[in-house]
Amino acid sequence: MSNATIDAAVAAISEKLGGQGFDGSAKFVIEGEGAVMVDSAGARPAEDGDEAEVTMTATSETFQDIMSGDQNPTAAFMSGKLTLDGDMGTAMKLGGVLS
Repeated sequence: MSNATIDAAVAAISEKLGGQGFDGSAKFVIEGEGAVMVDSAGARPAEDGDEAEVTMTATSETFQDIMSGDQNPTAAFMSGKLTLDGDMGTAMKLGGVLS
């Protein structure tokens, strides 16, 4: 697991959240790197056993593209670059924050 990648992901999501928490819980798994948990407390590195309403999985490249605005989260899902396990509504709510 790359701590630098996860730390950068936490920082990017925290910036998108504007210092606020998220109304729901989501785990963003970055393949080969680790995971980020997003909930009412904000964004943080995910720990083993962290459960979320939705788990989203993508490559590091896709995640970076979503964070930079080069990739729409919905389009990433529709093209298979982003997979979801759990509540689609929570994923869409987070997607709106990240876009």
